[in-house]
Amino acid sequence: MKTTHEHTASSPEEEYLRDPDETSSETEISGEADTSAHLPAPLDFKRTGMATRDPLHLYLREISKFPMLGPDEEFDLARKVRDQGDQDAAFRLVSSHLRLVVKIAMDFQRRWMQNVLDLIQEGNVGLMRAVKKFDPEKGIKFSYYAAYWIKAYILKYIMDNWRMVKIGTTQAQRKLFYNLNKERQRLQTQGFDPSTSQLSESLNVSESDILEMEQRLSGNDLSLDVSLGEDSSATRIDFLPALTPGIEDMLADDEISAQLEKQIRSIRPRLSDKERDLLENRILSDSPLTLREIGAKYGITRERVRQIESRLLGKLKEHLSKTIQDFSSDWIKKND
Repeated sequence: MKTTHEHTASSPEEEYLRDPDETSSETEISGEADTSAHLPAPLDFKRTGMATRDPLHLYLREISKFPMLGPDEEFDLARKVRDQGDQDAAFRLVSSHLRLVVKIAMDFQRRWMQNVLDLIQEGNVGLMRAVKKFDPEKGIKFSYYAAYWIKAYILKYIMDNWRMVKIGTTQAQRKLFYNLNKERQRLQTQGFDPSTSQLSESLNVSESDILEMEQRLSGNDLSLDVSLGEDSSATRIDFLPALTPGIEDMLADDEISAQLEKQIRSIRPRLSDKERDLLENRILSDSPLTLREIGAKYGITRERVRQIESRLLGKLKEHLSKTIQDFSSDWIKKND
């Protein structure tokens, strides 16, 4: 029978999709069949004749030595971890559910198609996280709760290592990575040929996000340093635009700065003492004084200093617009 247990907070998988570093003290648990009944049985290597040097088989043999826990014992251990931070109780909870991690990792292995021990390792981290966050008073079986954390950590590992360049960095991309193929298969089983618009509507994301994720999942990483042809030494990186300003922009900025400095020097004699102080110690300074500091120096309020500063900026713009052809106030912001 399928049951549903609800909490006020989101599940760990949803927490990961929102922000991998943020967790909540409560977790929403959707009921699934009891996975403990489907855990891998201990292997008899003498009967099967399997090579015991295989790291996976060795690991399975080792974790099969840890006993399973009864419901009452599991509840008591979870309370000790929550109330007392008992490390021995935490170890027993973790070790008794290592088979659950293996089962979940094997399910993900069909998509990962690489070393399953990497997934098991990440799943074990999620299992330890679940032990720290689990509240036995909620009436939820620990294996249900731990499964979400295990899946969340395995999913994060797969996403970070699917390509050399990460394919999911935003919330929408993380959701799509996990749900895109699943939603497409669901629609296909219902007899639909899912289009981009249908997937967009079902997943509540834009069509451009769907297309971008499909390209990321189907494309391969390309090296920027590989030659474009056998007879050419040019590489892809040679055709990328430079991130630094061009020589023309640098020369233009230098010329504008020189003109501004020259005209500011010429207006200094026409400024009052307070205006010159504001110009030198606030507007042009690399470590500008605050309005409060300047006000305390002259025994005036911050508002009065702000008014003087506003009047000074008006004088500067008026003077510069008269002396520099095609003057723009953006020059001051750009070269401040």
